[in-house]
Amino acid sequence: MVSRKPESRIPFARPTCRADRRIAAGSILFVVVCVLAGEWVVPPLFGNDVRIFNLLAALVVLAGVCTHRLQGETPADIGLRLDNFRKAARFLVPPMLIAGFALAGAGLLAGSLSVAPNLSSRRLGTIAWLLWWAMLQQYALQGIVNRQAQILWGRGRRSVVFVAALFALLHLPNLPLVLATFAGGLIWAWVYQRAPDILAPALSHWLMVLVLTSTLPPSMLRGMRVGAGYFNRVRPLGARQ
Repeated sequence: MVSRKPESRIPFARPTCRADRRIAAGSILFVVVCVLAGEWVVPPLFGNDVRIFNLLAALVVLAGVCTHRLQGETPADIGLRLDNFRKAARFLVPPMLIAGFALAGAGLLAGSLSVAPNLSSRRLGTIAWLLWWAMLQQYALQGIVNRQAQILWGRGRRSVVFVAALFALLHLPNLPLVLATFAGGLIWAWVYQRAPDILAPALSHWLMVLVLTSTLPPSMLRGMRVGAGYFNRVRPLGARQ
């Protein structure tokens, strides 16, 4: 009698159940609605009320948890793991280095390099906050949107482009950020589908934000503002509100 090894679970196999696809589409839509509310509805009505933004962030995480349970996804499936970190990092380092040198060169030519002033205590507090924000964004983008996009369209070009395009559109009307997030979104989505991991894309996201804000002029980035806040007076990232 020949013994058979148990089949390993394929985390990105495309389900055929129509209910799974409805859950996937609903989860993506819910995340998009929460983000759009935070960008376009909350600022005009409540200003920069951190409590409202925290509530929306909590709703996104809660929606993710419910989605994972309904779809039978484990923490390892969605990328809350460490064994894929090195593989994901190997994919991410080359494009990050290319982008970093290109941005540094552009900043040098424009006279907008600002690494030293960014080491103030106020700026360090902002840097720490940006790390948490990058983790939350990559969880929503990869752990929820990317996984559910693969349920809808399978793994590959179509779902990768969808994730990147959605991420970019959520940064309107800040066109420089739209372009940057589309490029970053393509890389992060592609890497995630080959090495499911949240930490590596989050660290990459965090570092690239720091590079952007240390090289390009604040007037070009509009203080990294998006949505309704884009039209407010521009302050450098980390400046006192």
